[in-house]
Amino acid sequence: MDKLYHIQLDDSHGAKYAILPGDPARVEKIASLFDNPRLLGVNREYTTWLGTIEGEPVLAMSTGMGGPSTAIGVEELHMTGVRNFIRVGTCGGMSLDVMGGDLVIATGAIRMEGTSREYLPIEFPAVADFELTGCLTRAAREGGYRYHTGVVQCKDSFYGQHSPGRMPVAYELENKWQAWIKGGALASEMESAALYIVCQTLGAKAACILNTIWNQERRERGMDDTEDHDTMRGIRVAVDAIRRHILENR
Repeated sequence: MDKLYHIQLDDSHGAKYAILPGDPARVEKIASLFDNPRLLGVNREYTTWLGTIEGEPVLAMSTGMGGPSTAIGVEELHMTGVRNFIRVGTCGGMSLDVMGGDLVIATGAIRMEGTSREYLPIEFPAVADFELTGCLTRAAREGGYRYHTGVVQCKDSFYGQHSPGRMPVAYELENKWQAWIKGGALASEMESAALYIVCQTLGAKAACILNTIWNQERRERGMDDTEDHDTMRGIRVAVDAIRRHILENR
């Protein structure tokens, strides 16, 4: 096949697995945990490395920020043969129990974004693959990391979250934010809903693990709010989860 327009990859990589950070700068960090890693391509927001885990080809490819570029990346990776996707990203805590440095494994996502609505009606839930998510939770637990599993909120506007009061639709943003918290949402981020809905539409598997940077709800209450930008915890868990999935499905 010819190289696809956005990711500039063809199917010669042979990988069925991909780890997807948003930030291109994180891709090489992920690939450093692979065997025999090598740079495969760079185009737009899509930086891709290829390596192996337990002898199986695995990709690490950045998606950029937000649902549209995530959906494009997943669609084109699927065209090249990838069938299992794990997002490794960052989030802000919403539940008071979620603190900076904690890992959040997203079992489902609130679809407060636009991309997924062009795939399925809003009533259709954005949920993670049970098997891949189980691999993530076992890897996090056995790695000794503090982690949470549950629903995250997925939005398009970063500043709509952090400066909702200056937006003309402040009434909606602020009321829904409180509703999500009352419903038990753990954290807020920007890509999981699109990832889950696209993969459900394609018949692929997807899961997501997030490093919590901070928690604005704790900060507003004067509670301890450690800021943590170390993404290696989530990266290690994702790599270990893929290793487990490969071994369990041989």
